[in-house]
Amino acid sequence: MTGKHEIMQEWNEAADAWADFVRTGKDYNRTGVNNPATFKLIGEIRGKRVLDLACGEGFNTRILARKGGEVTGVDFSEKLITYAKQEEAQEKLGIHYEAMDATNLNGLAGNQFDLVTCFMALQDIEDYEKAVAEVARVLKNCGHFIFSIPHPCFEKIPIGEKRAPAAENYFKTLEYHIDWNMKRLTKQFTTTSIHRTLTAYFHSLYLNKLLVRRLVEPRPDTESVKQHPYFKESLIRPQSIIIESLKMK
Repeated sequence: MTGKHEIMQEWNEAADAWADFVRTGKDYNRTGVNNPATFKLIGEIRGKRVLDLACGEGFNTRILARKGGEVTGVDFSEKLITYAKQEEAQEKLGIHYEAMDATNLNGLAGNQFDLVTCFMALQDIEDYEKAVAEVARVLKNCGHFIFSIPHPCFEKIPIGEKRAPAAENYFKTLEYHIDWNMKRLTKQFTTTSIHRTLTAYFHSLYLNKLLVRRLVEPRPDTESVKQHPYFKESLIRPQSIIIESLKMK
């Protein structure tokens, strides 16, 4: 199993290319599928305290702040946090960024956030159960945890000599590597993710008294499909899944 330090190093090395990829509108899955559905689920956040977990270079963190949230962003990649802080210096949104491991948020007091978000990152966290426990600790009672992950039934994972939908070996927890080799990247890189079942994620929420309220399997809109024909596959099977949970007293 690839260790946390190695995964952190992967993202530090990818930071330059990743920041360009996101900021220049080349992350089509984010803008065409995941963000519209996730922010619809998030709803009104003006005046609420928000933690963006595994925030990367801060693209979605800035959206949360522009919507009126009092936002903190954390990520274990110091280089990505440096990018986020540089952007905050240019567009002062009042975001507090910190290089911090999602499984150890000891720098943050408990029971302080109304909302914790985690956009397409929980699958990259080895000890996801500890990360979810930390989310529950820092959330206020009745606070919301909203996160998105690749859809466990349809993410492409290595099976033998090929990559195939995880449904072909769904119940096996499996670490796999993603080769980011699209031409629209300034530099190719590789990151590590872990396939887990929905049961695994839901059980972790259950153990931490996070009650699932809503689940969304987003589809691209018509305009996105016109611009990027490969989205046609997402019209018949979901690329991702978004889950909203509520911290119970």
